[in-house]
Amino acid sequence: MSQQRHGNTPGDAGAVPAFPDLPEATIARLPEYLRALHNLADSGSDTISSEGLAAAAGVNSAKLRKDLSHLGSYGTRGVGYDVTLLIDQIEYILGLDQRRAVALVGVGNLGHALAGYAGFASRGFRIVALFDADLEQVGKPINGLPVRHVSELRAAVVEEGITIGVISTPPSAAQGVADDLVAAGVTSILNFAPCVLSVPAGVDVRKVDLAIELQILSFHEHRKASLTALPGGRDDQSGNQEAVGS
Repeated sequence: MSQQRHGNTPGDAGAVPAFPDLPEATIARLPEYLRALHNLADSGSDTISSEGLAAAAGVNSAKLRKDLSHLGSYGTRGVGYDVTLLIDQIEYILGLDQRRAVALVGVGNLGHALAGYAGFASRGFRIVALFDADLEQVGKPINGLPVRHVSELRAAVVEEGITIGVISTPPSAAQGVADDLVAAGVTSILNFAPCVLSVPAGVDVRKVDLAIELQILSFHEHRKASLTALPGGRDDQSGNQEAVGS
């Protein structure tokens, strides 16, 4: 759904020579590689083979090597990949070295949980402003940030240098919030509201619909039950893993 934009990396040894025009599937897997690499670094690993990293990220090693070759990273025969260098390369490509400021709009149950999630800060994002239309929520602190009225959204985007907006409002309010974010200059939106947003060209939207993901899993459960019920009791044990929002 989203349109991806890519740029250049510094020309040090081992760095990407020019910002690659990455395939969408590769972009979707880079965060998985990064998470696995951070876990390896935390456990004290300095290098990792393509097979080891692929297993940690849940992909096959040939796919991983092809993905990383887009970054200009091929590893060293007999040694593997330098964990720290690869983390730096992937974080640069994903723009995580910029500590992007994020606005969260809608602090209901889901929004409240998102606002309190500590994992964003450790992965290069700062939630700097919270908004809601409910006057009973305005002024209440969540994780150290006071909830502001949604009418302040446009001004706050400029004041706080916000580049990404997260929408966790009811679907009836989501389009208006998206319009305000775009009008303020935000060009990347993560939408948790169960609706399709209409945005101008050049604005990237990623949609996360948890109900849809559960419905897809329900299909797989239904399929497995149907196969088990076939004559001979044939069952399908092949797991199907899809990224949320893909």
